[in-house]
Amino acid sequence: MYRYLFVAFFLITTYGIAQQISIVDADSGEVISNVAIFNKEKSKVALSNLEGNFDASIFTFKERITLKHIGYQEYKTTKLQLQRQGNKVFLLVNAQQLDEVVMSVSKWEQQKRDIPNKIISLDSRSIDFSSPQTSADLLENSGKVFVQKSQLGGGSPMIRGFATNRLLLSVDGVRMNNAIFRGGNIQNVISIDPYTIKNTEVIFGPGSVIYGSDAIGGVMNFYTNKPILSQNDSLLVQGNGNYRFSSANSENTIHADVTLGRKKLSSLTSLTYNNFKDLRMGSNGPSSYLRNSFVKTVNGVDELIENSSPKLQVTTGYGQINFMQKFLIKPNSKWDLNLGAYYSETSDYSRYDRLIRPTSDGLGLRSAEWYYGPQKWFMGNAQIQKKGNGKFYDGLKLGFAYQHFEESRINRNFQDEIRNTTTEKVDALNMNIDLENKKIGNFRLYYGSEYIFNKVRSNGFDFNIVTSEEMRSASRYPDGSTWQSLAGYVNGEYKAKPNFTIMSGLRYSHVWVDAVFDDAFYDFPFKTADLSTGALTGSLGISWFPRANLQITLNGSTGFRAPNIDDVGKIFDSEPGSVVVPNPNLEPEYAYNTEIGVQRNINDKIILKGAAYYTYLVDALVRRDFSYNGVYEIEYGGELSNVQAIQNAAKAYVYGFEFGIEAYLNEQWSVTSNVTITDGVEEEEDGTDTPARHAAPTFGDFHLIWKNQRLRTDFFINYNGEIDNNNLAMSEKSKEYIYALDENGNPYAPSWYTLNFRSQINVTNRLKATASLENITDQRYRTYSSGIVAPGRNVILGIGYHF
Repeated sequence: MYRYLFVAFFLITTYGIAQQISIVDADSGEVISNVAIFNKEKSKVALSNLEGNFDASIFTFKERITLKHIGYQEYKTTKLQLQRQGNKVFLLVNAQQLDEVVMSVSKWEQQKRDIPNKIISLDSRSIDFSSPQTSADLLENSGKVFVQKSQLGGGSPMIRGFATNRLLLSVDGVRMNNAIFRGGNIQNVISIDPYTIKNTEVIFGPGSVIYGSDAIGGVMNFYTNKPILSQNDSLLVQGNGNYRFSSANSENTIHADVTLGRKKLSSLTSLTYNNFKDLRMGSNGPSSYLRNSFVKTVNGVDELIENSSPKLQVTTGYGQINFMQKFLIKPNSKWDLNLGAYYSETSDYSRYDRLIRPTSDGLGLRSAEWYYGPQKWFMGNAQIQKKGNGKFYDGLKLGFAYQHFEESRINRNFQDEIRNTTTEKVDALNMNIDLENKKIGNFRLYYGSEYIFNKVRSNGFDFNIVTSEEMRSASRYPDGSTWQSLAGYVNGEYKAKPNFTIMSGLRYSHVWVDAVFDDAFYDFPFKTADLSTGALTGSLGISWFPRANLQITLNGSTGFRAPNIDDVGKIFDSEPGSVVVPNPNLEPEYAYNTEIGVQRNINDKIILKGAAYYTYLVDALVRRDFSYNGVYEIEYGGELSNVQAIQNAAKAYVYGFEFGIEAYLNEQWSVTSNVTITDGVEEEEDGTDTPARHAAPTFGDFHLIWKNQRLRTDFFINYNGEIDNNNLAMSEKSKEYIYALDENGNPYAPSWYTLNFRSQINVTNRLKATASLENITDQRYRTYSSGIVAPGRNVILGIGYHF
């Protein structure tokens, strides 16, 4: 009798379990919520919950059922077939997601099809598959953003001919750009842990209406993972563990995160550790790129040592640690409170391009030491969101964020006893209010205000490596200087017709800069810098679908960048024989941009994309020769140096074309390709033209992808065009040591290509493995303006476990 009861209990239990069907993404394995499940007559309907599950008990075993989601291909099956598949459904992403939701343009969810700006969105699926080493590599892997590197611990994006402090970087809606973001290449993007990124949205072109100063060439928004609430009374526990290895720099990366969730409170904890050794370059390319010698200090004496392995770039290795802690509190359906703490710290890491600078006679190396101290970034972020029922809004967001940045530069010339160190610390406070109003028929209004305060601490000292004597020296910036901004904006979206949308916006920003200059080391002709500047920016654009499969966008916008502490008060050696001095007489620079985009969907099989743009920059803040106390040369670091300063001394224009294709040959095979062409010119006050420094060479990629429910492979080609000597920016021509030499002995940037292969397999529903082989033909190349040579043939292995 007990035996029959046990069998009956087992059958009933098994039947009950079998009714729960899981729906997951075929590529990423992530669960999919809000999938509609219905029979042919639609008399029976179910909806998958936040955990991707639905109860199939309402359907009979042989009844034909359909699974439908806006972002995925429709799937038809039976409950009997689902049980044979292990009660799991794998859905494939739609070839074209015109209804994809993006947040970058207004800080609120909008349909991508209604936005006139060009935006790319990199979701967790594509990030996980590309397995980037840093967030700079994440952007580069998109094939649409060019990235320059002066050292292994770096990555400076270039977008539409602009870079560094003319691009805006934000994390979870908080701008990372601070008062000492410089015109030279920066590496702050590597502080963002790629293992924590849920999706990245990149706006191409000015974004100053929403983001204010610096958003001239584009905006890069990184949105990190959020805590997940439990859908029942039990504690939700889930997490991930990852390991990554790359052979080119003997990388070892370990990551772990865990989410603990209740119905109204959830926590997410994430930790990542990276260790990178010296980077090895490829075998086939210019011999001038080889690291033939390096400086080694033995018993306090600098010696020039022959490198026994010239393809090894000594010294480039470094380490990094990233930590993130988030809490989500949801007391009811209207209110959300998100709290976050982010921390990143690197070890010391060499600025490789400074370590390979030759002496004037070309027989030795100029620097014995040149490295950055630990780059540290901390952010505490609190965001409050309310939905609906406000008198003047349907959505309200309040944001409060504090950030602390710390960086330092340490350098010593060959056989010099004095090591110079400058240390900079910035405390940044951001406060914003953003509102959304959807109550005005076909018109949606977004408006808000923002206040930013930055305070800079800067000091310098010299250390004698022989006597151990330490003494104060000139700081890089005026210590105690401040940068403030107060702004208000309004942005509107009007759907004139179902196929025609107009977007327009205005923003006014006011910026204050206050600095007091220390004359202990330099006889400045001024004591203070007290700038108060305002800027009005706007945008107007349309998105039009003349046919359901054809989209045309047209957009005009302005952007601006107000002078910051780096522009106004910096003193440093920009290059051998030149020194940059402060200049308090600066005004904002303005950009005027127009662009047109076309997108064509051919039978949901082929998608063609194209865009053309033109940007004109006036009152450009550029580094030029300068008179300091009536002289054009001063002694700096023991060397007579040409005096330069940041000045509103130029105009510039940049134009370009961007092309893309996505072809879905069948359920397994697809092809994607992108090409970007950029050109630009800086116009000097005397009427002469010079090539723009941050206009990247023509670059592109081609991907041949095969996938099924368990395995995904990608054979791809990356390509960069040549920049000959005539088209090389003047500031780049003086850096012969990072460029190849043409037949006339002049520096130029050669073209290059790489062949690459990556793959990812779902070993089980919880275990995933990746294997890649990059630069298969072992090319030796430098990306344009980069100091470090790119990796040679590189094996990348990774494993990830989800629980």
